[in-house]
Amino acid sequence: MLLCLSFDHRGCSFPLLERLTGRTREITDALTAAPDLEGVVVLSTCNRFEVYAQAAHDTSNAVVEQISETAGVPVSSLSMAADVELDHRAAEHLFAVASGLKSAVVGEEEIAGQVRRAHVEARERGTMTNHLERLFQTATRTSRTVKHRTEIHSQGRSLVRLALRLAESRVPVWEEARVLLIGTGAYAGATIAALRSRGAERISVHSPSGRAADYAARHELTAVDPADLRSALDDADIIIACSRTEEPLLTEADFTEADFTEADFTEADFTDADSAPRASRLLIDLGMPRNIDPAVTRIDGIELLDLETVAKHAPITELSTEHEALEIVHDAAVEFGASQAERDTLPVLLALRGHVNAILEEELCRARRSGDEDDEATSADVEAALRRLTGRLLHAPTTRIRSLGREGRASEASDALSALFGLESADRA
Repeated sequence: MLLCLSFDHRGCSFPLLERLTGRTREITDALTAAPDLEGVVVLSTCNRFEVYAQAAHDTSNAVVEQISETAGVPVSSLSMAADVELDHRAAEHLFAVASGLKSAVVGEEEIAGQVRRAHVEARERGTMTNHLERLFQTATRTSRTVKHRTEIHSQGRSLVRLALRLAESRVPVWEEARVLLIGTGAYAGATIAALRSRGAERISVHSPSGRAADYAARHELTAVDPADLRSALDDADIIIACSRTEEPLLTEADFTEADFTEADFTEADFTDADSAPRASRLLIDLGMPRNIDPAVTRIDGIELLDLETVAKHAPITELSTEHEALEIVHDAAVEFGASQAERDTLPVLLALRGHVNAILEEELCRARRSGDEDDEATSADVEAALRRLTGRLLHAPTTRIRSLGREGRASEASDALSALFGLESADRA
């Protein structure tokens, strides 16, 4: 059985979602060790936390309890916020997610890459089953089909672009804005592209993990050394944080003035006629969990735009385009379910072919023992003819058994095998 447990921006509060994403590693380890799950994939993004698992039966309650224990969240809160989908509906949900149809900004392009990364990470951990492998491969193909056959991505929809669109009223001239980017992960590349499409040129980058120099060289940015971060924060007009972290990277202390004494100033500091109050700064937090502590808004001149605010301003999609994309997703889910059901008939097919081929080999051995050893050419022709006959006789029942499987009637094929030949398929033996 395929199970999907989903927490997203629509039915889950941001504090709860932040709690789950902040414990992604611990939750993944706990579910990997769960004895009732044959395989598991965890998808954790800025506006969703999802578990895809394969199990012998519906273990959704046990999964919720395990997440509750690991994340320190009441079971009742998780149960109310979770959407549970099984089998066909779980597959259709993942295909829609990978295609950007379940995102806060419908049609966002980053989610497809995030689904692929979750797939790769599960494969590296060794928690993928054959069924889950096919599921995620199909999700990637479906997202590409949606992208190429519809216009759902044509407007460059993404949380990054929407955040910058909301920021436009605060940025008089993008070419002159001093932008500081915190983070060098997946969202950083999309952020740089979105900034440059608006004309931003003065972009610097800081990496909490120490990768700023290499990243800056590859993207033609200015790297900010950790020792110079405070100065860069003071100089920036716009600060965009998009790093993976469990605790906020920027707090109120990073923006408050230090305690100075009169000895720290020169006479010029008190007489400079050109001095002016610090211009307002816009902070954009694209992290989940948060990269920026909301307490920074208590400081005069600082405005914070976070994911919760961005999600509330997500635009309404064109119904025709979204409808076309949803049809593609639905058809892909139907085909995936039918293909999986067809695979369920494999034990029946193996039993039938094994039975018929065993009879064939017995007859060939008998013919070889009683035949003329000097007429090898004739014996070879007879054997070839019998093998062709066997193949043709098996073709029609093989095709019919597969068809029954796609219709969800694999058990009927197994019953027929038992009634006609007195055989039990491998899954019933």
